[in-house]
Amino acid sequence: MIEHDASPATDSVYTEAAAWFSEHWDENLTLGQWWEQLAEAGWAFPSWPKGFGGRGLPPQATKQVTAARRAVGALGPPNGVSTFLVAPTLLHYGSDEQKARFLPGIVTGCDRWCQLFSEPGAGSDMAGLATRADLDGDEWVVSGQKVWNSGAQFARYGILIARTDPDQPKHKGITYFLIDMEQDGVDVRPLREMTGDAAFNEVFLSDARVPEANRLGEPGDGWRVAMTTLSHERDPDNAGMGDSAAFGTYDLATPVGRYMEESATIVDGFSIALGGTINRTLDDIIDTSGRNDDPVTRQELMKLLAMRRTSRWSGQRAVDAMKAGGEPGPEVSTLKLVGSAIGRHTRDTGLEAMGASGMLYAEDAPQNGVFQAYAMFTPALSIAGGTDEVQRNIISERVLGLPREPGEAEQRSQPWSELRRS
Repeated sequence: MIEHDASPATDSVYTEAAAWFSEHWDENLTLGQWWEQLAEAGWAFPSWPKGFGGRGLPPQATKQVTAARRAVGALGPPNGVSTFLVAPTLLHYGSDEQKARFLPGIVTGCDRWCQLFSEPGAGSDMAGLATRADLDGDEWVVSGQKVWNSGAQFARYGILIARTDPDQPKHKGITYFLIDMEQDGVDVRPLREMTGDAAFNEVFLSDARVPEANRLGEPGDGWRVAMTTLSHERDPDNAGMGDSAAFGTYDLATPVGRYMEESATIVDGFSIALGGTINRTLDDIIDTSGRNDDPVTRQELMKLLAMRRTSRWSGQRAVDAMKAGGEPGPEVSTLKLVGSAIGRHTRDTGLEAMGASGMLYAEDAPQNGVFQAYAMFTPALSIAGGTDEVQRNIISERVLGLPREPGEAEQRSQPWSELRRS
């Protein structure tokens, strides 16, 4: 039960996009050639600015372009941390030089990025991070440890927050950087999950270097920039989230048709969750199981529809706040909570529709176990990007006006260097 927004404006976008994809789609092109064509035509990320893979269209037009592309069976643009976290943050805070230097590599798939925020001792309390960055001439020297870094083993660059002034309160002494992951001093170690995949990593930084030109935002203002990044991570309707593989390796010289065939055989819960195809997979399960007319199944599908509409409303509020120049508000926490609930409800509805087959896994399961891989990954949806508990705290404090956690007010005014740490 996939929804498509329709209005005279978006209908015309669909018509124009459909004509372009019908004329230009060619599975014999290389992956790099196809992604470059998409970016140059502005159909890669249509709501992004012209010149950076987009056309400056309203966010709702993205779904029409996606529908037009899928109608001819064409591959979508690059996907992953680069497109749904890094690029939106660069568009918001990056200088003209930074945008011109980094965005082309993102929209054409040449450069992949990872996120270096969480630490072993600073997960839910991310502002307590201890990774240090000290200015040495026109470079910052970075040392510390990060963890749960999605796709870091494939990344060319990373977005990093580090403490640059330990004598400031913990939220104020942080700076945001764009770091080269392929330099000496950066050690990436994959972490194996219960799904069998290794989408996450831990990263050790030992005197790694970041040019001053790669600082994003002002020194000490990294927390605000990071909250913008997280607002995009918590948005299930993020315009940079596509349906191509989010992680893994690829060769831009591979024919795009062959790349699609090879990608179709990969069952990776993380990529499925971020790929934007799980709704269609659920529709297929309902169809093949013959549960379309089952009243209980239809009721569960209507619950999903209501959740998606709530998500879109919260997402539009977040977009409006950002356009007005404000900081991300508590609506992004609502987005994150609704997104986690949608994931769990999608999982439960699909497994219930499968009946006994829902207990199978991998190649023994229907559709080669794609939905089961997603089901195994869904607990991460309540953790990644800020746990559900943290989101509820944000809503309780910033919307309902309830008291902060005990001792939190004092911590916000006390220098980080004086805080107690384990």
